[in-house]
Amino acid sequence: MQYKRILLKLSGEALMGERSHGIDPNRIAEYAKDIKEIVAFGVQVAIVIGGGNIFRGVAAASNGMDRVQGDYMGMLATCINGMALQSALEDLEVPTRLQTALKIEAIAEPYIKRRAVRHLEKGRVVIFGAGTGNPFFTTDSAAVLRAIEIDADVILKGTRVDGIYTADPEKDKSAQKFENISFKEVLSKGLKVMDMTAFTLSQENELPIIVFDMNKSGNLKKVVKGEPIGTLVNL
Repeated sequence: MQYKRILLKLSGEALMGERSHGIDPNRIAEYAKDIKEIVAFGVQVAIVIGGGNIFRGVAAASNGMDRVQGDYMGMLATCINGMALQSALEDLEVPTRLQTALKIEAIAEPYIKRRAVRHLEKGRVVIFGAGTGNPFFTTDSAAVLRAIEIDADVILKGTRVDGIYTADPEKDKSAQKFENISFKEVLSKGLKVMDMTAFTLSQENELPIIVFDMNKSGNLKKVVKGEPIGTLVNL
């Protein structure tokens, strides 16, 4: 395997499957199966999931709700998704730990870097919930921050699109896919990979990002093996 320790970033919307909201049990079971496959090869896996399938603070703020309150509600939504993925993994007998940036002792451990790394070294999948624990920061930022803290080799951003394109391939059929692209090119071309805070943090710490289609079974294993799946963003 090319990557020994990874940070897998999943959007909350990815868990909806074909539904309009909530969690699709079939989709989350497929993800768990793919994750189990790479754990069996000795890859250390940490995961950050968004909460957009349940609640999104920015959307709530646009409708008049206090932004800080909305963001905290979004953090709790990521914990719900984390618990769902934890359950799906444990159904497949994959050992897991859920750590959260907000203290919720009844369901999760508080985030402690050394403890998280120790879990990874013991072969446990570590799911990070509640984002960074601070409002105004996205789960993209949380993913990059945790990846840096645990010394991950790469951030794997699993989406429903198979990489980064010159335009939205779902809207523009002439959009061209990038196999490899630098951080500077992404910025100069105005391409959307992550929010600016997260992307800049990744660039400053020379942490590569791979954007790939998580909904195609087997892709996660191919990415970890170093096969040219998706788009690699590097220096």
